[in-house]
Amino acid sequence: MKFDFDKVVDRKNTGCFKHDALTQLYGRDDLISLWVADMDFPAAPCIQEVLQKRLEHGIFGYNFRADSFFEAVQGWTSRRYGWEVEKDWMITTPGVVPAINLAVLTLTKPKDKILIQTPVYRPFFSAVEDHDRCLLTNPLVNDNGYYRIDKKDFEAKIRQASLFILCNPHNPVGRMFTEEELSFMGDLCKRYNVPILSDEIHADIVYDGLQFRGLGSMKSYDDVLITCISPSKSFNIAGFSTAIAIVPNPKLRQKINDLHNSLHLFTGNTFGICALEAAYTCAEPWLEALIQYLDGNRKYIKSYIDKHLPMLKVNLPEAGFLSWIDFSALDMNDNDLFDFLTNKARVALDPGRKFGVDGSGFSRINFACPRSYLEEAMRRISYAIKTR
Repeated sequence: MKFDFDKVVDRKNTGCFKHDALTQLYGRDDLISLWVADMDFPAAPCIQEVLQKRLEHGIFGYNFRADSFFEAVQGWTSRRYGWEVEKDWMITTPGVVPAINLAVLTLTKPKDKILIQTPVYRPFFSAVEDHDRCLLTNPLVNDNGYYRIDKKDFEAKIRQASLFILCNPHNPVGRMFTEEELSFMGDLCKRYNVPILSDEIHADIVYDGLQFRGLGSMKSYDDVLITCISPSKSFNIAGFSTAIAIVPNPKLRQKINDLHNSLHLFTGNTFGICALEAAYTCAEPWLEALIQYLDGNRKYIKSYIDKHLPMLKVNLPEAGFLSWIDFSALDMNDNDLFDFLTNKARVALDPGRKFGVDGSGFSRINFACPRSYLEEAMRRISYAIKTR
């Protein structure tokens, strides 16, 4: 079956954050919107069919997850990650970010230190600071666009931490950490008894024929590991607010589950439950076709910048659908760069400073869109730079 990812779908006036919030966040709505990390592609046809059938039933009461729901997750983690997950390890949550906050609230105390690796997804910062915890940062080292771990700094700081929040694959820099890197971090966390919350929401989209390997599939870190997964990014169903936290250690799981249950976060979204099960059981051919299309998009951005905008720098992300572009050669401060891209180039990108001080001078571009969007966006950026 062929899937048309070139088709342009007008998302305006659908309550869509990515497009309908442009005026509020960027001051104008005539922008190519390439910021927040959802896709401009309709969900897989088989997911739409399952949802349509459920809609036609017409009754949407409280939810019960059948065994098929958990079996769908187990089948997915086994096929895609080589990881055999037990049903009892799973906690259903309204999203990965709520799961991160649950872990912070239950596994740490006020004033405890929590380690993150910057530049990184903004909710990692707020999950720490909004709950009166102290932020520790292990800045990734930018080695000519390839980001690696500062191992000496990591070891010094993990000893002080009560929790480590890992982003793998990493948002925004696009790294999929190697088994050697994961073992390094995992071994230290085990040594100092520091729980690891691993956000693996981008793990399904991996390039160059590789298979994602996370800490869970390495089987050595069950005592300290909480892994968060969701079909929301891979299948463009974020609006259904459905994710899974996988916690092998019963003591950690009980702590998280107690708060999770007391807040009644377990009830779930009727359509999210259906969509997850469909995504993980029938939509894999769609995902494989999507990955091929996204591979073309990431290479298009790299090729265009190398040929037409050599003053900028960008590397090919190893996973996900986000490119991390270095605009520092334009010699603008972050406010001026945001204004330039918004009001002269007329593109909506995520400003790098949003991901921490290490993101200064960068912008993140979401390339999960029809190629025509990217072509127009790159033309606008090129024209704006060459005529400034």
